[in-house]
Amino acid sequence: MPERPTVYVGMSADLIHPGHINVLEQAAQHGSVTVGLLTDSAVASYKRLPHMTYDQRRVVVENLKTVDRVVPQETLDYVPNLESLRPDIVVHGDDWQTGVQRATRQRVIDALAQWGGKLVEVPYTEGISSTQLNASVKQIGTTPSVRLSRLRRLIDSKDIVRIMEAHSGLSGLVVENTKAERDGRTVEFDGMWSSSLTDSTSRGKPDIEAVDISSRLQTINEIFEVTTKPLIFDGDTGGKPEHFSFTVRSLERLGVSAVIIEDKEGLKRNSLFGNDVAQTQSSIADFSERLRIGKLAQITEDFMVIARIESLILEAGMADAVERAEAYIDAGADAIMIHSRQKSPDEIFEFCDHAAKFSKSVPIVAVPTSYHQVTEQELADRGVNVVIYANHMLRSAYPQMNKVATTVLENSRALEADPYLSSINEVLTIIPENHS
Repeated sequence: MPERPTVYVGMSADLIHPGHINVLEQAAQHGSVTVGLLTDSAVASYKRLPHMTYDQRRVVVENLKTVDRVVPQETLDYVPNLESLRPDIVVHGDDWQTGVQRATRQRVIDALAQWGGKLVEVPYTEGISSTQLNASVKQIGTTPSVRLSRLRRLIDSKDIVRIMEAHSGLSGLVVENTKAERDGRTVEFDGMWSSSLTDSTSRGKPDIEAVDISSRLQTINEIFEVTTKPLIFDGDTGGKPEHFSFTVRSLERLGVSAVIIEDKEGLKRNSLFGNDVAQTQSSIADFSERLRIGKLAQITEDFMVIARIESLILEAGMADAVERAEAYIDAGADAIMIHSRQKSPDEIFEFCDHAAKFSKSVPIVAVPTSYHQVTEQELADRGVNVVIYANHMLRSAYPQMNKVATTVLENSRALEADPYLSSINEVLTIIPENHS
């Protein structure tokens, strides 16, 4: 019996639908089907992280009757796998003839030409799409365990994880749903940051840990009720060491992915004041013990305790920051947030150069509030894994509200304020239930 032709099908297979089944059935008619299953990092390079992990998706695909074997496809580009396997046929839906995957399609055609292979394209299945299914999944929501584990998966899968501050359900919805086109690809925020500063300020209170943990957890509950993305919690100093373990367990129970605590003690003052106000940095030993307490308290392996180093803020020097980072990693810190109030990212880059030589590597978190000219790619190129836009949602809301309030007072009516306002319809459509 002659050998059956070899057929290659690349897919992410996160939410299997009739369109996928149709492609695989068509592929099976041509020969023995190998599925190149895109890894998490390959999928995340051009769209959102898959709901299921690679291993979960692999189990599903391996059990489809039309599939003979599954191999990982490490990139969106098919060529490395194609050159290794040299299939007779590649089968794909015809929906990639335009859009972000058009260049990928052409590279497949060029690669197949090297050994006389051919491309077979299956007509798009009308009435069903991954985009529709993803929208449905978002409406259903998520679970604490799924949300909690997502941050580690993102860090493992992406060059840099993009986090935006949220301080209410409304701002959480903006972070959840905002998308933009950049270089031919759709980009969005990967998760949210619950800032002590913005949570306090939105309540009209100073940023001195005046809002108790129960109130802050209530804000997170309100955000989680309407979103699905992971959240990093600003834990300030962590409070008393004996209280920190309860904070960790409360956050973990809600589905928060990580807590960041800073190595200061005493009355909390915002870091960007620097040495303009009295601030005391914890000893390495005391803060390391606080980290150990947090790590011992957590139940899951996915939760992260992140150490925030204030040495550069307080002008204690780079050597102090590096020494603390290595000590905190030894104490169990899952990542290091290095903070700076300089207008240039140079000292952040210098710290990253040191971090690249640490005996144990952990993710690096940066918060470019003062050095805001730096791009995400520049940070990623120097070794930063997570970027947090720490207070921008609240800072954008305040001047606009102030402008509207002043305009109404100046004109004794609301007409002149209209250019600064969304229409009622725009406001209503922010809430999915209003137009479902």
